[in-house]
Amino acid sequence: MKIPILSELHAEGKKPEILFWVGCAGNYDARAQKITRAFCEILNNIGLSYAILGEEEKCTGDPARRAGNELLFQMLAQQNIETLTNYGIQKIVCTCPHCFNTLKNEYPALGGIFDVIHYSEFLDLLIKENRIVIQEQPRQKITYHDSCYLGRINGVYQAPRSIINSLKHDLIEMKRAKQNGLCCGAGGAQMFKEEEPGSKRINTERAEEVIKTNANAVVANCPFCITMLQDGLKEKNAQDQMMVYDLAELILQNQK
Repeated sequence: MKIPILSELHAEGKKPEILFWVGCAGNYDARAQKITRAFCEILNNIGLSYAILGEEEKCTGDPARRAGNELLFQMLAQQNIETLTNYGIQKIVCTCPHCFNTLKNEYPALGGIFDVIHYSEFLDLLIKENRIVIQEQPRQKITYHDSCYLGRINGVYQAPRSIINSLKHDLIEMKRAKQNGLCCGAGGAQMFKEEEPGSKRINTERAEEVIKTNANAVVANCPFCITMLQDGLKEKNAQDQMMVYDLAELILQNQK
């Protein structure tokens, strides 16, 4: 699959409609790379003009800032802002809600002002504009996990649910959803450090709530949530009865 690199388009005098910010997980984690490919395949299928930075993309600095390393965050942010500004980038789409939150809410204070949108809102818009055409598949019972950085921090709850409804699947809400949604256990740089002592891992408790819905699948919009949910379901020996999908993967299954 051909994924356009921004520097190559720039050398040809071309400017993409959007910059796709891949993020650390989407670049390096094997499971998250599947999400990256699914999102790019959707864009390729509809002929949307996009590009990625490739090797020029640095970490947004989100994990560094959450872990208390403000200097490293600001160094990474300044490098990214300079790169994006030099290319004249205006619109950025992120598949990772951590990157989305940092680019949208924290870069402006450092001079990086861009139009940043999470891919759930972007794909929902493309479906509503009929640029992504859906073909009906056998209905599935699906539950949806709100990621903290998209949900509680940025208040985006409707777009992912709108996509699931557009795909004609039956959405089953968990008891803790939307503003009361439960963290997957990886946010705030928890993915990269030892867990605090406790009686139960957070993703184990979330996996138990997922299983209680009796859905066929759980859908999320964050590479870290996907990993934590998969690990939690595996711990409960439920990985074969409950599939874990990213929103882009679910759309790709239904895209004409």
